[in-house]
Amino acid sequence: MRQPIAREQIVGAAFRILDEAGLEGVTLRKVACSLGIRAPSLYWHFKSKQALIDAMADAMIADVAQVIPEGQPWRQTLLQIAREFRVAFKARRDGARVYAGTFLATENVLRAGEASIVALVGAGASASFAATTAMDLVYYTMGYVIEEQSWPGDGSMEALGEAFMALAEQRFPHCWEAREVWREVDFDTRFEQGLGLMLDGIELRLGRTP
Repeated sequence: MRQPIAREQIVGAAFRILDEAGLEGVTLRKVACSLGIRAPSLYWHFKSKQALIDAMADAMIADVAQVIPEGQPWRQTLLQIAREFRVAFKARRDGARVYAGTFLATENVLRAGEASIVALVGAGASASFAATTAMDLVYYTMGYVIEEQSWPGDGSMEALGEAFMALAEQRFPHCWEAREVWREVDFDTRFEQGLGLMLDGIELRLGRTP
């Protein structure tokens, strides 16, 4: 007698399809076929594709904020959590797009949120400011990785770059002055720079807290 398919097996099969075909390629029918079962058998665990995507999003961040060193400064804690989210999103094809649009109440989500809030409240922030800031950092990271994972990286952007440079040189002097930024894509450096700007703003706000 065939053993029932476990929830974890379904999520694992969905990840394999995601890595092969991207987010659009993930369907309940394809997941069922890859497991050698009929699609209705999946409904015991997932009533819809969105429910499956939610489970995938939650599984992706299982390692985020698992270990926060005791006494670590708030800024380093937020850096750690944002970087771990980025690693988690990048570990899967379209990983950030999988997470976008999901609204989860799970152990993994709340653990990451709690770690950020604790760090900020310990630095003098209100709980409400700390909570919205924690979400903003995830939104920044998620949006950044969506763009990062969308980058072709196959030389197809060369023609666009040439058109950009020509137009900038003719009509947009400040864009032309900053042309090296557009010419060379360094996602790691840009991520850290944007994250640093956010943390600088948070630090300024904390400094105004009575």
